[in-house]
Amino acid sequence: MKTKIKIMHWTPRILCILAILFLEMFALDSFDSRFTLGQQLVAFLMHSIPSIVLLIIFFLAWKKELIGGIIFILIGAGFSPLIYIHNYEMNNSVWTSLFIVLALNFPFVLTGGLFIISNILKKKEARAA
Repeated sequence: MKTKIKIMHWTPRILCILAILFLEMFALDSFDSRFTLGQQLVAFLMHSIPSIVLLIIFFLAWKKELIGGIIFILIGAGFSPLIYIHNYEMNNSVWTSLFIVLALNFPFVLTGGLFIISNILKKKEARAA
């Protein structure tokens, strides 16, 4: 594989892992000393569901880059209005809400685009060889 294709192979995978870990970090707020260990673990598992779903999609994208890339773009773009509305109702700030949407969704839209680009480059290389 050429260096450009290797970089485009690994960049979306690394970015996706980092983005999922970033989201999983928010699940850690479920630990609170007021609750029992069992309640804390249940809350942590519930908060981890989005990360688990994204991890499943990530494994799909690892093997089927085009399908995974499209799904990541749809998830990133699809949840943007919901996240924006939720945050706007909480803080009444357009800019803060847009920043939160950008911070949470843009990595997945970017990852999806990079998976698709990686797929296209690999197909071009296969045709050229």
